[in-house]
Amino acid sequence: MEDAKNLLPNELRSFMVSLEQPSYRGDQIFSWIHKHLVCSFDEMTNLPLTLRQRLKEIAYITRLNVRSRNEGKKGTVKYLLETYDKNAIEAVRMEYQYGITACLSTQIGCKMACSFCASGVGGFVRNLSAGEIVDEALRIQEDVTAFGANVGNIVLMGTGEPLDNYEPSIKALRILNAKSGLGISFRRMTVSTCGLVPGILRLAEEEIPVTLSISLHAPTDDVRETLMPINRRYSIVQLMDAAAYYRERTGRRVTFEYALIRDINDSDRHACQLADLLREQSGHVNLIPLNPIDEKDYMRPTTIRINSFSKILQEASIPVTVRRNLGLDVNAACGQLRRRYCR
Repeated sequence: MEDAKNLLPNELRSFMVSLEQPSYRGDQIFSWIHKHLVCSFDEMTNLPLTLRQRLKEIAYITRLNVRSRNEGKKGTVKYLLETYDKNAIEAVRMEYQYGITACLSTQIGCKMACSFCASGVGGFVRNLSAGEIVDEALRIQEDVTAFGANVGNIVLMGTGEPLDNYEPSIKALRILNAKSGLGISFRRMTVSTCGLVPGILRLAEEEIPVTLSISLHAPTDDVRETLMPINRRYSIVQLMDAAAYYRERTGRRVTFEYALIRDINDSDRHACQLADLLREQSGHVNLIPLNPIDEKDYMRPTTIRINSFSKILQEASIPVTVRRNLGLDVNAACGQLRRRYCR
């Protein structure tokens, strides 16, 4: 059966034509699902009854079950969502001055095995479909509609590696961008990667001006390899070359995520090495004081150490911000809430 939520507007139009219906019926269905947030064909009252009955026989509309909402103190809400096959995934709603951001997962579990991250602790289960990724955003939109707000920003930074689930992840962004749905600008979307170089090069050719966010977390290969096994396949030099190509091809500044871990990658020496590495990249560094997880011994740096690291980058003219602690009270490190559910 066809998942209607997994289809772009042009695909829904073609689907309707294949059923000997006018193509505009596809636009009506897309709008019902993505703008009006309905989850059954019966609710699509401007469709002929016979078509609604037919659709129920040959298609369905993905809907994730909201198992829990963990509300934090700073406008952050972490959603535990259940898929059709009883797996758990996470999404996070974050409120900023510039609007509401939805942080979405792209896989159930993760293959990348980064040593400081909870996402891969339970192993990899499967990829999410585009429809499932989109529905994470729609479940959040459903909530914020109640107070007259809209999801205005999308970040693929939840559980999983988006570029390891490439086609569904990019298709989900195209669906979320469609004007007859949420209509979110590509410039308000971010794709995060741990460093899959072929995926970065492929994304550069998509002609969608999304922000690329690279999870760097170390300034040298020896440190990065202890934290991120992917570095054994693609070195930092290869990663920097791919980042430079992405910037040149798209005109978009690359963001470098750097999780600060006490006594691992947070020294002044590491900061100086990072400044030297990124001096020619014209990128932005997002420092992330570690969200500790139960399964690992890594610790969060002191505020003094965080400020010292940030100051060294600033003095080297590297744009840097320190991420706000939005998620400590809602288990918002990727995979934390899911791990608690799966135990």
